Amino acid sequence: MRVFAIDTSCDETSAAIVDGRRVLSSVIYSQALLHEKWGGVMPSVAKRAHSERIDSVVERAFRKAKLAFGDVDAVAVTQGPGLAIALEVGIAKAKELSAFWGKPLVSVNHMEGHIYSNFVQNSKGNPPREFVFPYLVLLVSGGHTELVLFRDHLDYEVIGRTVDDAAGEALDKASKMLGFSYPGGPVIERLAEEAGNTDEYRFPRPLANRDTLNFSYSGLKTAFLYKLRELDDTARAKAMRSLASSYQEAVFATLVSRTRLAVKKTGVANILLGGGVSVNRRLRVLFRRAAAEQGWTVQFPPFKYLNFDNAAMIGVMGCYKAERGLFADPAAIDRKPRMSLPAFITMPSDMKIMKQRDL
Repeated sequence: MRVFAIDTSCDETSAAIVDGRRVLSSVIYSQALLHEKWGGVMPSVAKRAHSERIDSVVERAFRKAKLAFGDVDAVAVTQGPGLAIALEVGIAKAKELSAFWGKPLVSVNHMEGHIYSNFVQNSKGNPPREFVFPYLVLLVSGGHTELVLFRDHLDYEVIGRTVDDAAGEALDKASKMLGFSYPGGPVIERLAEEAGNTDEYRFPRPLANRDTLNFSYSGLKTAFLYKLRELDDTARAKAMRSLASSYQEAVFATLVSRTRLAVKKTGVANILLGGGVSVNRRLRVLFRRAAAEQGWTVQFPPFKYLNFDNAAMIGVMGCYKAERGLFADPAAIDRKPRMSLPAFITMPSDMKIMKQRDL
């Protein structure tokens, strides 16, 4: 199936056209520079930028794919989770195009998109990754930190999640405490690399001795803040790289240890990572090291579809839904800023029903 997709979940305006898993075109307009001076995403600025750019992004997606407008089988759009007034821009445009072209509409959960981003291919069908179910998925981004059991297409179970802050948010906040602007994750990564990825300060590992698959980062942020307050300006500037590196090590150690525990509890050792934080080079090293030690397989999305939120992964996810006839009612679809992974997916009557256990 050929699907046109839109994603406006936060601060990227993106449109893509996919044919199955193959990406025919992908266009992303990043608003990062617009939000830099605010130290985070400013909702009103995000909505205005999406509204100003959405038409040109759509046009460029069709031009890059060398297709006529509407020459697709369905329209997919991110319904949530995300920034409410940003989501509504993409949903409104998807509804408009769906009606104008007479094509069915597919609602996609943004986190489903991050799961399927591991299997996005270029126009030639590379990389030729095949699905080997089941998988254990670590979703790690600015707004989400979750462990998901991915049993089959459209069949998920969230088995662990953050009880307070997400890992990406924790990195952004630490960067801000050090006096840097948004986005903070890449700043922490750069400082840590300059320090040699050391762990001089050995910050606490949240929930380290608990038999839980959940995550927590609020206490770690507090420990980091207290350490900064202990130092005067000169000492803080001198220790900045080591502080950033030690903090990042603590954030990532929790991600690895929870994944290790999840493998032990589920017996699933095929690991997928998704979400913007998984672009971090240190995190990849730590997971590859753990995989070699534990006998796991670990897979990351192609870098091109990982560094930003993007419509390509939404389109690929949309294809799997469209092929199963899982279309949305345009009159009923609305933004869902706190949308969770579906508890179950009901297929058409001639197909099976995939369910999850209660969370």
